[in-house]
Amino acid sequence: MIETDFIEIGNNDGLDDNRDQDELSESSPSHQAVDESDSSEDEVSPRNTIGEVPLEWYKDEKHIGYDIAGKKITKKERRDKLDSFLASADDSKIWRKIYDEYNDEEVELTKEETKLIHRLLKGKAPHAEFDPYAPYVDWFKWDDAKHPLSNAPEPKRRFIPSKWESKKVVEYVRAIRKGLIKFDQPKEEPHFYLLWGDDSSSADRTKHLAYIPPPKPKLPGHEESYNPSLEYIPTQEEINSYQLMYEEDRPKFIPKRFTSFRSIPAYENAIKDSFERCLDLYLCPRARKKRINIDPESLKPKLPSRKDLRPYPVTCYLEYRGHEGAVLSISVEPSGQWIASGSKDGTVRIWEVETGRCLRVWDIGEAVQHVAWNPLSELPILAVSAGPDVLILNTGFGNEEEQKKVKELLHIGTPTSSDDSDDMSSFLSWVQDEKHDCIRLRHYRTVSSIEWHRKGDYLSTVMPAGESRAILIHQLSKKLTQKLPFKLHGLPVSSVFHPTRSIFFVATKKIVRVYDLLKQKLIKKLETHLREVSSIAVHPTGDNVIVGSKEGKLCWFDMDLSTKPYKTLKCHPKDITNVAFHRSYPLFASCSDDCTAYVFHGMVYADLNQNPLIVPLEILRGHTSSDGRGVLDCKFHPRQPWLFTAGADSSVKLYCH
Repeated sequence: MIETDFIEIGNNDGLDDNRDQDELSESSPSHQAVDESDSSEDEVSPRNTIGEVPLEWYKDEKHIGYDIAGKKITKKERRDKLDSFLASADDSKIWRKIYDEYNDEEVELTKEETKLIHRLLKGKAPHAEFDPYAPYVDWFKWDDAKHPLSNAPEPKRRFIPSKWESKKVVEYVRAIRKGLIKFDQPKEEPHFYLLWGDDSSSADRTKHLAYIPPPKPKLPGHEESYNPSLEYIPTQEEINSYQLMYEEDRPKFIPKRFTSFRSIPAYENAIKDSFERCLDLYLCPRARKKRINIDPESLKPKLPSRKDLRPYPVTCYLEYRGHEGAVLSISVEPSGQWIASGSKDGTVRIWEVETGRCLRVWDIGEAVQHVAWNPLSELPILAVSAGPDVLILNTGFGNEEEQKKVKELLHIGTPTSSDDSDDMSSFLSWVQDEKHDCIRLRHYRTVSSIEWHRKGDYLSTVMPAGESRAILIHQLSKKLTQKLPFKLHGLPVSSVFHPTRSIFFVATKKIVRVYDLLKQKLIKKLETHLREVSSIAVHPTGDNVIVGSKEGKLCWFDMDLSTKPYKTLKCHPKDITNVAFHRSYPLFASCSDDCTAYVFHGMVYADLNQNPLIVPLEILRGHTSSDGRGVLDCKFHPRQPWLFTAGADSSVKLYCH
């Protein structure tokens, strides 16, 4: 406001350069009056007496302070800009008026004050009588001096910038940018503070040892009265029972009844209790403990409702009976119309899913450990492991062209060995089985699991006791076999191909190793931290893996996140026998020897910043225990949210939504 008035003064026509001459020609009495006064503030005392109190404190009030008599100074009504402009147009002295915010009034400048302002704007001295070019007065005496103290010329360094100072400045600038030199941040003063409150909990006091008041003793109640009610006085039987208690459990004070104050004896433990109280106050340490009251329910993760995650298998819809022994393995045909099961009774059966009708039965003659259907629908063949042999069976499904192709694929002219260079003939042989009209792969150790490649031409077998040849990969079209070109550390449990890439997973008892078959190198090593791994399954996208163990724990691995488990679920009290993913629905399941199968919702998002969502959905029961075994295998239907389970009670169950 004041700065604007200064500019108006400088631009006003009434103040021109002729005023400088008038100032010099003005009479001196006015200047003498100014010189006699020590301060211009002594002439007019301020109307507002609030001192250094900020005016911001009065912005919401109707007054701006108090006068010398203690009365409120009310605020004047403010005019809008239009009224102010009209008033300035009519008032010829508006350029000499300024607004005093402290006293809430307009002040009109005098001629002397406008002259001072005008001189200041021009960069001159405030007073006109000041002579900036006064003659120099030499205060020193030069009576005997003929020469100066030093007659040397001025050095050059006094006229050029210092190179070393500039280097030092650059050094400081770099240190500030790197954060080596840190400036003290100004402390922000709190705008509000407790006027009457206790500031013992402030930040300044917490740095030091705060005084903690000692706990007060319990105040006496009705029992300590000299004449208590009869209900507080114990009977003789109760007093005798006190003697049988431990000393710390006995009541320290037994109430008694007296008719008057004169009959009250002295308290026998008065000195002892006072001494113990003094010891407590002196020796017992006291410290403040910050306690956080947290609702336990708030710590639970917020999971979506199970109703929003439908469909998923809930109830048993169909049961497939016909085996006489425990069903060790099941496999679903790619179209979902047929299901194959292998049992301990040495038979392999094919069932129709919707009706439960048994279509074909093969008597292998030995306990069937694993069955696996070819993933290609145009190749209706089934791989069966029984002891050291693996049989590639023709199921007989499909049209004539498919059957012709299958028969050509399963025909061997002469018994062929695999790779002669590796000398595999003594360990494995391809033989034509005339009994079942199939191919028999004879291994030198018991085969525990079979897994097909997604293209349907390659087949992997696992022999836990096979040492360096524990895992073999067979090519059905060329009738060739090759061992895994990696060193296996530990006994292998299971193996599985990646659903989309040339990656191979090998699960040992402790660790899951991930290999690249094209580059022939180890990619990752998943640390399970489990006692013993029992099964493994890969998500259809290939980036997530679930591993089941013989201690009832299930581990979920996010391969893009870490080599350690993302989640470890302790769901089964007994061994987990198998785990499985659904091909299209966000579902996965686990089965155990506790005769149950757990169904989970496992959503994997395309956004890498969002973690997978795991929600337990249902516990499926229905199988009975036999010889300490429960549910031995579980598989999902390829198209529907259905789950097949194989139990030790020689039955296969279908659970639907």
